[in-house]
Amino acid sequence: MTGIGVLLSPPVAFFVFLAAAFGLYALGRGMAPHPTKAGGKLTTYACGEDLPGVKVQFGYRLFFFIALFFTMMHVAVLVIATVPAGAVAFFALFYLVMIFLSVMALVTRS
Repeated sequence: MTGIGVLLSPPVAFFVFLAAAFGLYALGRGMAPHPTKAGGKLTTYACGEDLPGVKVQFGYRLFFFIALFFTMMHVAVLVIATVPAGAVAFFALFYLVMIFLSVMALVTRS
């Protein structure tokens, strides 16, 4: 490889741009104002009210419910959209009924 060919290879280009990014980061950090300690700087802002911090634990139950619904709908659309034009419509209709029953089981479960 010639000199310019080596510089254009992906690993070398990656490290060149990585060095440029670190240089730009260091330049910005040097130009930024230094933080000062002030009372209440790390407290929660709530329109001037003092609110105590409360630990909140988020759950993924609703996320998995929505993710499963999203996946079922997209697979159904993909299957129906790729049914050949000459195929029997009965199988596509049967598939849609099965997807409908699956979604109803997902929605109505406790």
